[in-house]
Amino acid sequence: MSVAAYETIQVEDHAVEGTDARIRVVTIDRPKVLNALDEQVVAELSAVVEATAVEHLAAEGSPPVGGLLITGAGKAFVAGADIAAMAEMSPEQALAFSGKGHALGEMLEALPVATVAAVNGFALGGGCELALACDFIYASEKAKFGQPEVKLAVIPGFGGTQRLLRRVGLARALELCLSGDMIDAAEAHRIGLANRVLSPDELLPAALATLGRIAAQGPVAVAKCKAVLHQGASMPLEQANDLEQQTFASLFATADQREGMAAFLGKRPPQWRGR
Repeated sequence: MSVAAYETIQVEDHAVEGTDARIRVVTIDRPKVLNALDEQVVAELSAVVEATAVEHLAAEGSPPVGGLLITGAGKAFVAGADIAAMAEMSPEQALAFSGKGHALGEMLEALPVATVAAVNGFALGGGCELALACDFIYASEKAKFGQPEVKLAVIPGFGGTQRLLRRVGLARALELCLSGDMIDAAEAHRIGLANRVLSPDELLPAALATLGRIAAQGPVAVAKCKAVLHQGASMPLEQANDLEQQTFASLFATADQREGMAAFLGKRPPQWRGR
């Protein structure tokens, strides 16, 4: 069902069978410009992510949002930032625009539910960066990835240099960012950029199915596990292990931990409370 009206994106919620959760599907809908990111698209995406953060636990009379899927309309996921809008930017304007893109990426990483980029076509420049800000990427066989900013005499500005190197390693990130080359879905999967490659017809159902399985788990544990993984990725191992240990212990103070283990021992489905 449709949940909101925006000018540049479409937002729908899908029920998850067997649970009371819903998966939010966001479709960037500017096919005439290959879904290019401008300030309005970034602002509307940020508004959806902010709303999802509020709705991830059930409000009275409303099921929780248990996952977020981002995709694109037409033949592109996002073919990049809107070059026409950027061409005359001053350094100060470019810094502000980059800040908005970084803020969106940080919001996606901090979101207490899983996020999947279902990359249906071109994911170039800002599109690749948006996909990288999601927890993982499912790619259509028709998907193409790249960071071609050097061809315009700039560099990635929405977190692409840093998230790409953390996803695929420094040498591969250097090769992609310095050459501006585009790679196909099979190569993206080979280097670890995409988790799965699927036919166009299978892409959204597979992404929704994975998010549905995640949404069926203990919501507090999912949120904490995601946070530990993201935070630990940039920590020394000893500190990251301490973060894991402390978070593991803290979950034994939750109602969901007691319910999850009681349900397992009682051989029945758990009834999560989200606390």
